[in-house]
Amino acid sequence: MPHNGRYRTCAREVERAYATYAQTYPQGFTPLGAASFTSVNIAHVVLDVPLDEHFDFRVPDGLDAPVGALVLVPFGRTRKVGVVIGHARTSAVPPARLKDIQARVEDVEPLGPAELELFDFCAAYYQRPLGEVIAASLPPRLRQVNRRRIEAPAVAHRESGFAITMPLTAEQQAAVDLVRAREGEFHPVLLHGVTGSGKTEVYLHLVAGALARGRQALVLVPEIGLTPQFESQVRARFPGATVVAAHSHLNDGERAAAWLAAQTGAAQVVLGTRLGVLMPFRDLGLIVVDEEHDGSYKQQEGLRYSARDVAVRRAQRLAIPVVLGSATPSLESFSNARDGRYALARLPARAAAGATFPAVRTVDTRADRPADGLSFALLEAVRTRLARGEQSLVFVNRRGFAPVLFCRACTWHSTCTRCSANLVLHLRDGQLRCHHCGRHERIPAKCPSCGTPDLAPVGQGTQRVEEALTAALPNARIARVDRDSTARRGALKAVLDRVKSGDIDVLIGTQMLAKGHDYPALTLVGVLDADSALFSADFRASERLFAQLVQVSGRAGRGARPGEVLIQTDFPHHPLYAAVGLHDFDRFAEAALDERRLAGFPPFSHLALLRAESKNSGEATAFLKAAARIARRIGTVEVFDPVPATLERKAGFERAQLLARSPTRAAMQPFLRRWREALAEREDRRVRWSLDVDPQEV
Repeated sequence: MPHNGRYRTCAREVERAYATYAQTYPQGFTPLGAASFTSVNIAHVVLDVPLDEHFDFRVPDGLDAPVGALVLVPFGRTRKVGVVIGHARTSAVPPARLKDIQARVEDVEPLGPAELELFDFCAAYYQRPLGEVIAASLPPRLRQVNRRRIEAPAVAHRESGFAITMPLTAEQQAAVDLVRAREGEFHPVLLHGVTGSGKTEVYLHLVAGALARGRQALVLVPEIGLTPQFESQVRARFPGATVVAAHSHLNDGERAAAWLAAQTGAAQVVLGTRLGVLMPFRDLGLIVVDEEHDGSYKQQEGLRYSARDVAVRRAQRLAIPVVLGSATPSLESFSNARDGRYALARLPARAAAGATFPAVRTVDTRADRPADGLSFALLEAVRTRLARGEQSLVFVNRRGFAPVLFCRACTWHSTCTRCSANLVLHLRDGQLRCHHCGRHERIPAKCPSCGTPDLAPVGQGTQRVEEALTAALPNARIARVDRDSTARRGALKAVLDRVKSGDIDVLIGTQMLAKGHDYPALTLVGVLDADSALFSADFRASERLFAQLVQVSGRAGRGARPGEVLIQTDFPHHPLYAAVGLHDFDRFAEAALDERRLAGFPPFSHLALLRAESKNSGEATAFLKAAARIARRIGTVEVFDPVPATLERKAGFERAQLLARSPTRAAMQPFLRRWREALAEREDRRVRWSLDVDPQEV
């Protein structure tokens, strides 16, 4: 099995817990069915351990432990919360070794067949143990062995109807009708709506329909920052409905309460980030995935699932509609719609009266050299908006003051000793920080290499741009939005409320502001440092950059006042920037799909990435070379040679990766199962490895 860092200790627990089995069976644990020693009521229980096995426990007389129930079981020197996935009358475990279930978790209803089937699919498709998948779906509070009882939320009276006061445009109504045309069956719909076209209004009408039928609705958003705004819209529209949010910024009690409310049916609308797709529901009738293209829907650690793809699978099994909305659909979803696998609804125009697309133009930074990241043209445009009482957004997708601290005398620059990355200058905190491993140190007064005090920041982050704008526009009300400034709970909502009320003139921010926010007075967007993504080796880089630019450009001119977008670049005639200016997604997508087809990349193939890392140089690559030899013996898919990871060293580990490609999932999935089993047999404890199915970053 793959070893993540947290599984080091867990693996030792497994060894201790089954040491007695090894005494009985020298070759290791005997699989169920190989021998039968016990004839009692046996429960098959899965636990959050790095094994694909379930564990047998005896069900004591008088204890009800149905399939799906959470139970407390002894495990080595500890106790764990597990889930019952089946029963048997016999077990391969000798009676003297078979242990009892200690208790059932009574304040949580058993997981239903639909959820267990979904988890089984995730375990098989993403090549992870079932116990780990189920554990990932449970809030931390419910996985605790010792905790206080949680009172079940009351199931509110379901209203039979909900008033809709907002009229729809003809295109919005057509989209709603398309989704409703096949209620009661699996019906995937790609809602391709330009920025400001009113996709949210379509979602709300569809949610109203689900609630009117007495069913629940799940709405997924990619960023935690989008949940407060959408939640307030849902609550305002449906004051009689019970709405809960589900995301990682909630405390343990709040997450558990939201999970239980969805499971019991007390929650009629669940608004969540990617973890929401794994929550249990009493009667789910609609799934909406907003900004379906966003990479945040792909989990990058542990169970590396795509919430968008799991949402489609869940809707298929439940025979309900699933709506994937975006102004810049992923090429995979666009291809599915173009080929007829998804229905396609379009919102080609902005919904607000008089609203038009913003004018997009480039600023040639070879001629108009920026000072502290800001060109003269951009500063003048911001001043013009200030004079007119309008708002501006300056987008720079890098937090901190500057990406690196540099010595002009000897060319020393601040680097992380644990990662192959620079230490980012955070001037206000007096620190150099690594944004990958978290290492930090004080800003040196002089160069650590040559001793000269001639140190200078290079490049710009949000803090530096904020400082430059404050100096250039002393009377402007300026706010910065990034992970550092919004770390405190409620800070993001407070800033965005000030923007909405007109108390902010200039907003500086990262990708947190690039999508989903609607401010009619915001008429100017300035984009800094977009060129850094033009020459990435990742085949998805151009798709991500185009989507990001279209999304952030879409913040401008959403009301009656026209908008303008200025993109600072050394390559003002690059075709990608021209495509953004044309507001023609289809043209960009068709050209990108042609390139993907020629190169054999998704959606015209299916990928899996084997990642390996080790503290010892060369061991990760050696492991991957051996893995490649095994893969080629298995055959059926194309296997590339190992290469260093994009970030070659992280937190003291040397990292490398190996790509496998197949024209079909039908060939890829059996290959991955055999490959993983073979790798587990020759596992080297000095190397940590994991499989990423359908990787988003290659």
